Amino acid sequence: MSQLIWNGVFVGSFYALVALGYSMVYGIIKLLNFAHGDLYMLGAFVGFGVLSVAGGLATSLGFVALLVVLIISMLATGTVGLVLERVAYRPLRRAPKLSVLITAVGASFALEYGMRLVAGPNPQVYPVRLAGNAINVLGARITLQQVGLILIAVLLMAALQWLVMGTGTGRAMRAISQDPKAALFMGINVDAVIARTFFIGSALAGAAGVMAGGYYGKIDFLMGFIIGLKAFTAAVIGGIGNIKGAMLGGLCLGLLESFGTAWLGGQWRDVFAFGFLILLLTLRPTGILGERVTERV
Repeated sequence: MSQLIWNGVFVGSFYALVALGYSMVYGIIKLLNFAHGDLYMLGAFVGFGVLSVAGGLATSLGFVALLVVLIISMLATGTVGLVLERVAYRPLRRAPKLSVLITAVGASFALEYGMRLVAGPNPQVYPVRLAGNAINVLGARITLQQVGLILIAVLLMAALQWLVMGTGTGRAMRAISQDPKAALFMGINVDAVIARTFFIGSALAGAAGVMAGGYYGKIDFLMGFIIGLKAFTAAVIGGIGNIKGAMLGGLCLGLLESFGTAWLGGQWRDVFAFGFLILLLTLRPTGILGERVTERV
């Protein structure tokens, strides 16, 4: 039981980081950014490129090198998120929602197959692999690298929570999510705040990509597709648009997958997780922490 819980929390921390970007963007402009999972993939490849250039120096530094690359990847994916918002989404902000949704799907394919052209179709082995000796804690086998990655994820989530709840930018985000027109009349630069939201969400996805690459050791250009679906599921489970809900949803999904694998087998893991999503939405359509809201016209 201890091992199952630990595995679920570890995987759930990755889902939570990516789900936060989904939830932030949807909470402010009601957009399902289906290209978000591919920013996770892009972050992993940016880290791969930097570590490959660093060569033996990165290998000798190990975890420290991964931390430096983590920051670089967050800046790179955050910038790509800014460009994506400015080029693909901002011109369609007043367009029908179906047009924006199709654009998001197109942006996802553009990132995936653009990376395929750059890096090739074959999986790549990460230059730095976080592998260490496991210790036994209450029956669960835990490595220091796993603990370090979870601590990084928790720190990033705590920093985001502080940003949203304790800063002027966060207040502007919350104001826009309540009523964009009223926020504009109050002097808030709506476009700038939305752009910052895309930057922050994309940076968190890039961080998760580097962490996954360093831990699992293999990346490919389609790795963002399934993580995007899982992160979207986590955001919906927690209550899409709710920051704490995205964190809770990621942990819930990780635990569901862990227990589903143990009870039903690995081939039924996704069936178990998505089946729970259907059941939850039937009983509580807004998710665990979501609130029913009236859409303004």
